[in-house]
Amino acid sequence: MNSQSPFKWRHYQSEIILRCVRWYLSYPLSYRQVAEMVNERGMEVHHTTVFRWVQEYSPEIDQRFRPHLRLTNDSWRVDATYIEVKGKWKYLYRAVDSAGNTLDFLLTAKRDAKAAKRFFRKTLKAIHTSTPRVITVDKNPAYPQAIKELIAAKKLPETVKLRQIKYLNNVEQDHRGIKRLVKPGMGFGSFNTARRTIRGYETMNMVRKGQVLGVPKGAVKERILFINQIFGVVA
Repeated sequence: MNSQSPFKWRHYQSEIILRCVRWYLSYPLSYRQVAEMVNERGMEVHHTTVFRWVQEYSPEIDQRFRPHLRLTNDSWRVDATYIEVKGKWKYLYRAVDSAGNTLDFLLTAKRDAKAAKRFFRKTLKAIHTSTPRVITVDKNPAYPQAIKELIAAKKLPETVKLRQIKYLNNVEQDHRGIKRLVKPGMGFGSFNTARRTIRGYETMNMVRKGQVLGVPKGAVKERILFINQIFGVVA
């Protein structure tokens, strides 16, 4: 994709493409339902076309919106949930701060110390996250090992506090917003498809939460305007 002209050579107008991608990533709809909604408005779009748009533009939305995120606080809540990929369970690591703002996410094949460490490294590199003062997790033994190794590598401060207390962890409730979007698709056909789509789900979820500067929580018109603006589209 040409980052300067992401819609170059497309048969459809950029605002139509972004609308379909935004609908699919924001609401529990199937590709066929999104295509039908567009077709009702007098334009012929096939559901496989919507699929290709989502796969191509979800990572691009994620990349473009991150510089606009508000800074999160230093109390991390981390958990992993199950995502079905090609009939098998994979693991979606997710973290929020104490205010419920999403820190980051990572889809992995396994749930072990190596995967947990990868997730922590990714979250620490995110430009909108603060160095954690405290990290709350469940009783999975992979977390203490991963954090110990990151402290030894000086990626985490020695003063960071690890709490393995499930009832303090509010990520499980936050998982619901992503799970309800995954459900209409009845699982993913490949790991790469899942990874790219989830980047779009998480991005739109963060925008809806009000994590983007200038876009209040639940502000639909501002959300549409923001997505169009980061792609240079005038709707």
